[in-house]
Amino acid sequence: MSPPPSPTPELVSKNRFLGFLIWQTFTSTTIYFLTKLFLLSFFTTPKFSPSQLYFSLLKFFTFTFSNLLFSSSLSILSSPQPLPYASPFQLAAGLIHFAFVSSPAEPEFRRRALVSARFVVSVVVAGISGALSVVCLCGFDGFELIARLGFRGFVFGVLYGLFYVYKKKWVLEFPIIQLWDLWLLIFLWHGQRPLFYSFKMGLPLSIKRALKLSNVAYLFLAVLQVFLPEQLKSGGTMGQFITEQIILYIGSFSVVFCWELSHHLHQVLHTKRFLFAPPKGSAAAETNPSEPLLAALEESIPDSLPQYLAYLDLCMVCENNVDTWRRAAFFEETGETYKRVVAACLRPLEQLASNLSEGLEGCSVDKVHQLSNQLQSPTDSRLDSRHCEPLNNFQKYAWCARAVASLTTWSHKEDRFGVAQLTGSNAAVTSTLISSLLAVEAFMGKKTSLQPQHLMGPAAIKWNTPNTGRRDVVTTKKQGGSLHAKAYAMADVLRTSVYSIVSTFHDEMFTSTKAGLLEKDWVIKTKPLFGTYELLVQKLRHFLDFRAN
Repeated sequence: MSPPPSPTPELVSKNRFLGFLIWQTFTSTTIYFLTKLFLLSFFTTPKFSPSQLYFSLLKFFTFTFSNLLFSSSLSILSSPQPLPYASPFQLAAGLIHFAFVSSPAEPEFRRRALVSARFVVSVVVAGISGALSVVCLCGFDGFELIARLGFRGFVFGVLYGLFYVYKKKWVLEFPIIQLWDLWLLIFLWHGQRPLFYSFKMGLPLSIKRALKLSNVAYLFLAVLQVFLPEQLKSGGTMGQFITEQIILYIGSFSVVFCWELSHHLHQVLHTKRFLFAPPKGSAAAETNPSEPLLAALEESIPDSLPQYLAYLDLCMVCENNVDTWRRAAFFEETGETYKRVVAACLRPLEQLASNLSEGLEGCSVDKVHQLSNQLQSPTDSRLDSRHCEPLNNFQKYAWCARAVASLTTWSHKEDRFGVAQLTGSNAAVTSTLISSLLAVEAFMGKKTSLQPQHLMGPAAIKWNTPNTGRRDVVTTKKQGGSLHAKAYAMADVLRTSVYSIVSTFHDEMFTSTKAGLLEKDWVIKTKPLFGTYELLVQKLRHFLDFRAN
């Protein structure tokens, strides 16, 4: 009996969503019964009757449905990268334009408006889920009590939804795997921690966040109660008022705890590594084990979860020694598989360099005007809107750079047929990495001009260059901002990737330099996406001398 075929990328997402709903139902059910039996039982009097049993089952199923509704909104809103959205002012301007001008809206505006609509729907769903959950946990006796608790639960859910959207908790955060973790990964299942371990690690943090959020929401509702009509205010004696407040606080904490655990499970289950490979020992593993991974890289929707999982799997295969049989399949004799893998890694990096180059193209100014630009407030910069979006894919760019650099270094030992050199992939890899690094450094504000050799002093001391009238790129983004942090991290990844290649092939590059063949073997002749051919050669020489910073 042959093993089942590898699932398609779309099926991977569906299976993870169904698995998330199952785990979420289990955790919410456990929290519901623990809250009812051990916390709220001290403040309520149990009644045993057929009608009471019916209402108890109705409350349980309604509570489960409300949490499933909230969990579904998480999956609809989630994305591997931050998505650009339209602000309320932009939405209003777009609606006015649509009402008075017959021309259709621009595709970019429609895309941003759709993301904003998803935010609004998510907040409303959180409010509905909060109203149903609080009513089911805290009470089901009397219309006034249901209306009072339902209103508070709705406000409570809306506050949590706004907090969820504002903090961008809907962005999937993939585990960061450093090179020093590789020995540890050998003892774990394919470089991924077990689900129970991840759940146990996230449990204390979920409790801490649930306490903070429930405290803030309770204080907000206490202030809001002053402005509510009499029908929505708590009545009865002082003892009844205190009891109702305690029940409301316990119920709100339990609901937030369910939501925080759902968010944690959603992150863990959707960012867990998936093996895009046939079972080891099967016929597909012997003939073409790389096809499922290549299909996921090339055919998945750009920037979708399946594509991110495919790049994560590729990075793990290239960097560690767990799946050596899969990495060995990249170096098959024809070289087609190797070229497809390298092209899949270089394509996003080329897009990064191209986008940054286009964004910086109109920002070149004469040195005479640099002072006025540098004195400009960082908030006045108009470059952020054009630079933020390319750098939002930082995680994918980092995986691509690390994977292609590791694959190139492994080719020094594992490439028996020399496909990396014969296909010209080594030159394409180094050229793309250096060109992307120059684009990121230019965005960070570093000078990327070509330095004449006669201006380089001993010990690589760079003398001051005269004013040659060159137009340099400057940016006015404050270095402490999040945008600069992403650019700095990306530059560090690219620089480390180039250094790993140079360290492995240092002897070969040094020999080529003596023979005058360094440019021919390691830099492509075509015009790079950013910089010039001469600038790439000079930067590579700096890496070869270990003085590129």
